[in-house]
Amino acid sequence: IGGPISILPENYEVLSSGKKIALTATEFKILHLLASRKGHVFTRAAILDALWGEDTIVVDRTIDVHIRHLREKLGAAGRFIESIRSIGYRIDA
Repeated sequence: IGGPISILPENYEVLSSGKKIALTATEFKILHLLASRKGHVFTRAAILDALWGEDTIVVDRTIDVHIRHLREKLGAAGRFIESIRSIGYRIDA
């Protein structure tokens, strides 16, 4: 996604400077989704649909909590996950 961060989708792993970062399955899926189209803005609804589908009822602010945890775990590289006010998120690396 930028800097020292590598995503290994086949192993569900994220590495920072070669060290594994422990992410939940949901955090990994969000990061992988955002990284799949750098620069593309994903609405909260689009992220929810990609993760849980349209049939599951989940509050869109749940995504905000996962993003916050993801940024914390990524440390300095968390700055690459950009908030787009009132819309959603994108990776801008």
